[in-house]
Amino acid sequence: MVTNSSSSMQQPLCHDSESSALLQFKQSFLTDEHASYDPSAYSKVSMWKSHGEGSNCCSWDGVECNRETGHVIGLLLASSHLNGSINSSSSLFSLVHLQRLDLSDNYFNHSQIPYGVGQLSRLRSLNLSYSGFSGPIPSSLVELVNLRYLSLRGNYLNGTVDLNMLKKLKNLTYLQLSNNMLSLLSYNDTNVTLPKLKILGLDACNLTKIPEFLQNQDKLEVLCLSNNKIHGPIPSWMWNISKETLVSLILSGNFLTGFEQLPAVLPWSRMHILDLSSNMLQGSLPVPPPSTFDYSVSGYKLSGQIPPLICNMSSLSLLDLSGNSLSGRIPQCLTNLSSSLSILNLRGNHLHGSIPQTCTETSNLRMIDLSENQLQGKIPGSLANCMMLEELVLGSNLINDIFPFWLGSLPRLQVLILRSNLFHGAIGRPKTNFQFSKLRIIDLSYNGFTDNLTYIQADLEFEVPQYSWKDPYSFSMTMMNKGMTREYKKIPDILTIIDLSSNKFYGEIPESIGNPKGLQALNLSNNALTGPIPTSLANLTLLEALDLSQNKLSREIPQQLVQLTFLEFFNVSHNHLTGPIPQGKQFATFPNTSFDGNLGLCGSPLSRACGNSEASPPAPSIPQQSSASEFDWKIVLMGIRKWANNWSFCWVHLDLMET
Repeated sequence: MVTNSSSSMQQPLCHDSESSALLQFKQSFLTDEHASYDPSAYSKVSMWKSHGEGSNCCSWDGVECNRETGHVIGLLLASSHLNGSINSSSSLFSLVHLQRLDLSDNYFNHSQIPYGVGQLSRLRSLNLSYSGFSGPIPSSLVELVNLRYLSLRGNYLNGTVDLNMLKKLKNLTYLQLSNNMLSLLSYNDTNVTLPKLKILGLDACNLTKIPEFLQNQDKLEVLCLSNNKIHGPIPSWMWNISKETLVSLILSGNFLTGFEQLPAVLPWSRMHILDLSSNMLQGSLPVPPPSTFDYSVSGYKLSGQIPPLICNMSSLSLLDLSGNSLSGRIPQCLTNLSSSLSILNLRGNHLHGSIPQTCTETSNLRMIDLSENQLQGKIPGSLANCMMLEELVLGSNLINDIFPFWLGSLPRLQVLILRSNLFHGAIGRPKTNFQFSKLRIIDLSYNGFTDNLTYIQADLEFEVPQYSWKDPYSFSMTMMNKGMTREYKKIPDILTIIDLSSNKFYGEIPESIGNPKGLQALNLSNNALTGPIPTSLANLTLLEALDLSQNKLSREIPQQLVQLTFLEFFNVSHNHLTGPIPQGKQFATFPNTSFDGNLGLCGSPLSRACGNSEASPPAPSIPQQSSASEFDWKIVLMGIRKWANNWSFCWVHLDLMET
């Protein structure tokens, strides 16, 4: 709630003309709870009254008055469920003493920002972000020479904006035009400068080059130019802008190809966030200054080794070098960063050698992704020190080891992906009952594991999360699901997957596999499993993908599986199944290939009809297997509780400036 009221200070009396203007302004809108996105939004104007107690506009919610003169100097109606439009004759523009105007997070029906806003010559702060405005930015805005804060982001504004016209706004410290449909022009005019500018957001503004007026900006703290069409190398003059003040530089999502005169260490002494991801950069890896917290250069063609200088960033929290062509070994000195480092993502490079001893007893690592490299050797025992670890992704390497049962002692581990390595042996540990108490995604596929699934004593549960954190860092992973390799750009909050495919598991599928009610994908294909398909699978009511193909399963497909109404992918091909295929619901959508290689199956979608007197042949006897390494897990599959992150990506900085 924004108000100028105070229990200890008497309110000034509002001027009648300004009270009348505010009431007219209120009447020009509908109250619509869908007009605001903020879940804490409410109608601030609903209690504005013209008569009786509470008629003094200086006491109204969202209204701020000068305590000496009584003039309205602030109208702060962000997230107020306002639905309507503002024309240039609006009573709003009679409030000539306004210094702060915030109408963000309302809905103005794709109307234009009225030209009359230029009449509010005393305005120091104007926030119209995320309010459904369209059309061009009115030229009258540049007459507001007292503006310090201007945010128009997240609208439908279009047309061409010449950045040179903004040079009149000498007092601007904050300018945010991101996420509209604007085309910004920036000529080679280095004489244009906004001498007080600290925050500049020009994301998604169709820029084709880095504006050269930035050369003269020496007070910038945050510069966001992401998701434009900027191409070519980063010019050498960039290394000289705002050396002493720049905290956050976001150049992601462009077509940058390299660096002009790249220094050994980037020069910004106060840098906290550097994001160069999703470009076309080539050459060696830039080394940010030691002050850096978050460093992301994912998704292009940087080559060479990871320089040891990277370890000088003693406060580093996020390091994402994924999707490049980096080679050599992972620097051992990264161990020195384990107390500050929270995210380590080196996925999709050409790194080789063994995984270094990454974790110490003070480790703060929450996610490690070293997948899609050429790493060898064993999983280092120091990972047992990573008590904060939630996601461990080591897939598609050359790791030769037995199953790391000791990872079950990590109290927060939720995602474990070891697919496509050289793991071997049994999964359980003799005479040990260990737990993966929060595990909900496990992928052990394409290894050499061998164990008798008959002996799994699994007590599987699933709890849907009550809330989730909005995590600015999107952790992606690749898994086999629904018959194809699929990349999850961000792990959904309730996604649960078990993938044990392409190993050497044998024995029967235990009935307990039907316990985890939240399971969405189960892949046991390409093993040596025998016996029937357990009817308990019908309990997995959220199951979307079930792959039991390439085994030695026998008897009939349980008719109860028709109850799985979310099932999109089903494959039991190349087994020894017999009898009629269940009919109706999702089973009416599965192709012939889902049932191929089972000579005893009949019914749609196969052409082989079922005879009335046809009896299913008895299932082959299953030899009893004994195992010294009985698989006794208690896996509690829980939705990931995303932690509250400290990373201050560009949009976080900008939001903070607006509060």
